[in-house]
Amino acid sequence: MEQGKTEPNLRERKKQATRQRISDVATGLFVERGFDEVTVAEVARAADVSAMTVFNYFPRKEDLFLDRIPQAVDMFTEAVRQRDPAQGPLAALRALALQLLDQRHPLGGVDDDFPYFWRVVVDSPALRARAREGVEEVEEALARTFAETAPDLPDPHLVAALAVAAYRSAYVTTARRLLAGERAAAVMDEHRARMTAAFDALEGVFGAG
Repeated sequence: MEQGKTEPNLRERKKQATRQRISDVATGLFVERGFDEVTVAEVARAADVSAMTVFNYFPRKEDLFLDRIPQAVDMFTEAVRQRDPAQGPLAALRALALQLLDQRHPLGGVDDDFPYFWRVVVDSPALRARAREGVEEVEEALARTFAETAPDLPDPHLVAALAVAAYRSAYVTTARRLLAGERAAAVMDEHRARMTAAFDALEGVFGAG
């Protein structure tokens, strides 16, 4: 358990389980039929909940599929906030990126199972728009966190924008290769090198913070 965090109580665990079940059901339907061909009402029926319950957990239909945006915001900002005092914020983000890669986490971007997810996003203008918004949400949250925890950074908003752009560039490059049919094992090392080089370059420009 991370320092400063408490174990969720039974009620919270039940809420988390319900949220996950709804998202899993929705994802299965979207992958099978396409995002735009499935309604929220159909998701609710398949998950055995009301449409109101779905919207209580997911304000928009797009969030049923892109349900990791809040997690991305939390993980990136917490990596900066909870870093070792001797570690700069950009180094903390690089360490998180490599940790997610090693874990084959969806936010890490490299796994043979991920292309099915990306194809659904590519095929839906609504999902692509929401994904762009999610990137902006991460960027804004990071900028605030930099401003609060890294006073030596010269321009928190600029650094946040560049850090997110670096992460996104490596992620998208790898996604395109996997969508083209390459296997995760073939792109893993290059993805790691690209991500490391990007954050090394940012630290070279902005310092350790």
